[in-house]
Amino acid sequence: MKLARGLSCFLIIGLCADLVQKVTSGTVRRLKLKVGSRGPSKSPPLHARSHRQAEPTRTALAAPNPRLLLEDIDDSTGYVVVPLVSSPGEESSYSVLPGKKGRCIIGGITMYNAAVWSPEPCVTCLCSNGRVVCDEVTCPPRQCPQTFTPQGECCPVCLDAVFNRFPVGDSMEFSGDSLDQSKPPDPQPKASPQTPAGMHQLLSGKEQESEEEDSAEKDGEKGQRKKTKEGRGPQTPHSEEGMPEHDRRQSYETEDCWITERRTIQQKLEGGLSQESEEEEEEEEEEEEEEDDCFPLPCPNVWGPPLPSACSISDDKISCINAKLTQIPNITDPELTSLELIGNSISYISEEAFHGIPNLERLDLRKNTITSSGISPKAFKPLKKLTHLYLDGNKLVHFPPGLPSRLQELKISDNALQSIDEDSLAELQRLVVLELEGNQLSESNVSPLAFAPLKSLSFLRLGKNQFRIIPQGLPASIEELYLENNQIEEIKETSFNHTRNLNVIVLHHNKIEENRIDPLAWIHHENLESIDLSYNKLYHVPSYLPKSLLHLVLVGNQIERIPGYVFGHMRPGLEYLYLSFNRLKDGSLHPVSFYGAYHSLREIFLDYNELKSIPCGISRMTSLRLLRLNNNKIRRLHQERICGAGDRDSPLEHLHLENNYISPRAISPYVFPCLQFHEGIILQPQKVK
Repeated sequence: MKLARGLSCFLIIGLCADLVQKVTSGTVRRLKLKVGSRGPSKSPPLHARSHRQAEPTRTALAAPNPRLLLEDIDDSTGYVVVPLVSSPGEESSYSVLPGKKGRCIIGGITMYNAAVWSPEPCVTCLCSNGRVVCDEVTCPPRQCPQTFTPQGECCPVCLDAVFNRFPVGDSMEFSGDSLDQSKPPDPQPKASPQTPAGMHQLLSGKEQESEEEDSAEKDGEKGQRKKTKEGRGPQTPHSEEGMPEHDRRQSYETEDCWITERRTIQQKLEGGLSQESEEEEEEEEEEEEEEDDCFPLPCPNVWGPPLPSACSISDDKISCINAKLTQIPNITDPELTSLELIGNSISYISEEAFHGIPNLERLDLRKNTITSSGISPKAFKPLKKLTHLYLDGNKLVHFPPGLPSRLQELKISDNALQSIDEDSLAELQRLVVLELEGNQLSESNVSPLAFAPLKSLSFLRLGKNQFRIIPQGLPASIEELYLENNQIEEIKETSFNHTRNLNVIVLHHNKIEENRIDPLAWIHHENLESIDLSYNKLYHVPSYLPKSLLHLVLVGNQIERIPGYVFGHMRPGLEYLYLSFNRLKDGSLHPVSFYGAYHSLREIFLDYNELKSIPCGISRMTSLRLLRLNNNKIRRLHQERICGAGDRDSPLEHLHLENNYISPRAISPYVFPCLQFHEGIILQPQKVK
């Protein structure tokens, strides 16, 4: 009989899960159809901080549905995803470096093209070519007298249909009539004060009154209810008689979903209940079942000290941020997939630390005090399904041993790593993202064969280290390479020989000179679209740039001129050129300086230079949307430099001329009649002579 009841309970849970899965799958299919119907489109470039160090900013990505707004934050870096010139009147920010097309960054996690996730129970999102498209789950109509919404889900299910389909016997028959018809069961139970045994009891008002009136014998028969806020763990129907004595006496023991029936049978055998009290007790127990969160979700448990109050627990995630933990809590829950232990004082990871959570997929141990000697060689062995591991801000000197082979994202930034051996990454062939910023790595302690096993790596961060040359042996699959804040002085012809998939290279804050860039270093790369050479030692715009280049960031150098025809070989042509904080003068720019980019350039930043007039060639640019000339030495406005000699309307939407020496008499919103968006012209304030 008990076996049949247990089987029925699992069938009910499976039915509810299947129903929710069908609804979610339908939403995902609608999202894919919605994105696919738009046809191919060029994804907008992405921004990043380039001219100064700053805290990450909060940026919103607007989904096609105007009701939804998804905030996209990457806490691990200074780069944020922002659309460029997305609509008239909307201007891109000053700090710019586009990222790779097709990638979305959500909460610090990289989502690649076609990835689907659910930030909330009722919202499903899709990463489509760098854009985040979200849609709300549409629940099918329910023709039933009473519905029930499982915890963590958004669509209700019919209670009558579920319970009547699976009768569990004569002694206890569940149906829609056995539950309170006035309101659906509350999936969030209320915790009563802690008992002397250290457990929480979930008691209704009637049970509390009867508990005060009944004898101590009846108090013992009531049993202990499960603990809901101190841990997690699975629960299955079981029998007390078949349990070992040690398990029956666990201080954090949980009860199964059929404990009420066992109470009633035991009370009948002892003759402690009359017929009237038996009916009253059954009504009270039915109310408990409505409030008990054992149905339809498993009851949580922690074996060991209870979790601190700063910890939060959801269906498949435990988060203990700044909870003053000194060790990894001994959690037992096969359903747990995400564990956050950020900002604690954990210094070691024992061999048994993760034995109770074998299905963990995401482990975040940032900002602790973990040392290399404090990690057991077999600590990560139970985590066969782990795909995301974050160890930033610890005290690691060497790579952790025995990392799971299924890892896709590994972050060990801001540690004290002193070497990467040939075998350090040997087992991580599925790794896609590797971040090692802020360590003590250089070409002298990183083996040329260290990155060879990473056949799937596409995103590599090695900034804030001590490299003087481009690291050797980069995998052919790499698409984005970040080497900012190193001591790199040259780029050799062989630096990128085997990295034909490179799309983004970030080299700002190094010591590169234009004559130290080999002519064949990257000119033949067909996928390289973005290069950031800000804050180096460049005196003019480098020649022999990649043919496929779209975004060039040269902020904060000592550039005095743009050589003629330097962009002429590019196809389809340069789109974004950032030359702020340099030494450009009127003689530095000629019409041939922009030859080859007249029909492709969309944004030019020439602010904070030494220009005395608007450069020649601007009026010939048919795609230019944003021009920054603020903070120069411009005194006169030449209308033909913007509008040209004809009557053609200019595509310019934003023109910055503030903080120059322009006469107040020449300042007028209509000084350039060819501009359609006069509100985008910024002329004030001007400097005092």
